[in-house]
Amino acid sequence: MSAPAARRRRLARGLWLSVHLLAAHRLRTLLSVSGLLVGVAALMVMVAVGQGAERRVLERVRALGTNVLVVSAAPAPRVAGRARQVGTLTSLRPADAHAIQEASALAAAAAPMVTQSLVAHWEGRNTTIAVTGTSEAGLGIRAIRPASGRLFDEAEDRERRRVAVLGRTVARNLFGEVDPVGHEIRIERVPFQVIGVMRPRGTDVGGTDLDNMALIPLGTAMRRLLNIPYVHALFVQARSTADLEALEAEVREILLRRHGVRSGLPKPFVIQNQAVLLRTERGAAQAMKRLTIGIAALALVVGGIGIVALLLISINERVREIGLRRAVGARRRDIQLQFVLEAALLSAAGGTAGVVAGVAAAGLAALLGPWDLVISWPAAGLGVACSALLGLGVGMVPATRAASLEPIQALRAE
Repeated sequence: MSAPAARRRRLARGLWLSVHLLAAHRLRTLLSVSGLLVGVAALMVMVAVGQGAERRVLERVRALGTNVLVVSAAPAPRVAGRARQVGTLTSLRPADAHAIQEASALAAAAAPMVTQSLVAHWEGRNTTIAVTGTSEAGLGIRAIRPASGRLFDEAEDRERRRVAVLGRTVARNLFGEVDPVGHEIRIERVPFQVIGVMRPRGTDVGGTDLDNMALIPLGTAMRRLLNIPYVHALFVQARSTADLEALEAEVREILLRRHGVRSGLPKPFVIQNQAVLLRTERGAAQAMKRLTIGIAALALVVGGIGIVALLLISINERVREIGLRRAVGARRRDIQLQFVLEAALLSAAGGTAGVVAGVAAAGLAALLGPWDLVISWPAAGLGVACSALLGLGVGMVPATRAASLEPIQALRAE
């Protein structure tokens, strides 16, 4: 028999013997792999939940549009003794958006926006919705797309037409299974023609349902519905993500100049940089991911200690067996291979069971909790690989100890 064939035969015989011995002590084997199972399962669950949370954050930030600055009216100072007080300042105007568009070389588009919660009615049904007025440019900045019907255009905004584009939630609450396009609804007491339904947009970073919204032309919202001369926010889109910080400085300078704000005085607006928000959210997600990996690594180490303990106990119980095998011609490397194979089998079983348990637990967490489920198969492969390497590494300790036993001493042991 050739040397490679002999090695393969010894490996197969050692593998069969390892499976037989581990199966003979099922409870002890199960307890020894439980640490690895928990470690890999914890890695799978936390990575799945973490990536799901990160995906949801990205979707919520992108719901505002891409490469966007949001300029909001600053909170109004409280005046003691005044019965009626406004929540925010009323200094932003539609002309501010036009000024930014003309004066900034980094702004691809700018659009004003007003929004207010109002009650919508249709044939005896009513629901409270967020009514948002914006321009045609605002629809483009916020990536609004119609699922059915169409969006309003600049001419309808200029003529203050009473047309509305509904979110999916509004359409379902008011119309059920009926197609709302072409029907007339009332927002408060003002009639509006439904010209389209938006594609589903999910929720924003604050958890607000962006589908519970009706979009109407800005001029219609300001003059025919809300009767206000100011806007609540400005959306400014940069030409690229790299320009967001420079654009933020430009927008701040333009607005301070237009509103005559002197140095040291409170600003009448607040600028929210989408890139900063995204970095903050991603930083929190990365910190959680690092914590998860640390916990999973600790569980893997505990699992490795369990394998070492099991094999050391096995050596003490099998001293005479080891001595007999050495006496009939087994070499030290054969004994060492035997225990390394047992460690590898334990670690592989623990890692595989951990992947299965992790996928099941991640699915359960996604069903019971407010998380998206993103199964990371690279994380599963990494968990199994780490557990296998850990098993092989810690298996060398008892394997070397077993191989170092002298045949005569082993046969005399009780």
